[in-house]
Amino acid sequence: MLTRVFKSGNSLAVRIPKELAIVEAGQEIEIEQVGNTLVVRPVKKEKLDDLMEIFASFPKGFMSEGREFHEQKERDWSGFDKVKDTPE
Repeated sequence: MLTRVFKSGNSLAVRIPKELAIVEAGQEIEIEQVGNTLVVRPVKKEKLDDLMEIFASFPKGFMSEGREFHEQKERDWSGFDKVKDTPE
């Protein structure tokens, strides 16, 4: 299927034929250049409406034993209390 590039303000635009439409008019898309090819994909926005469905997809024993404990090491904060006026 062929189409043409046209100028829209200071940008270039491409008419996407109805048969190839993967988004609704006004929906955000992401455009990425891969070599000599432009890849167009819809932006999927995560919603909290799907949260219960996402939780339901976790395996039954997910986090049943809690998180692993990692002992924190004491940090060396010496040297952070000095303000340097001149770059080294």
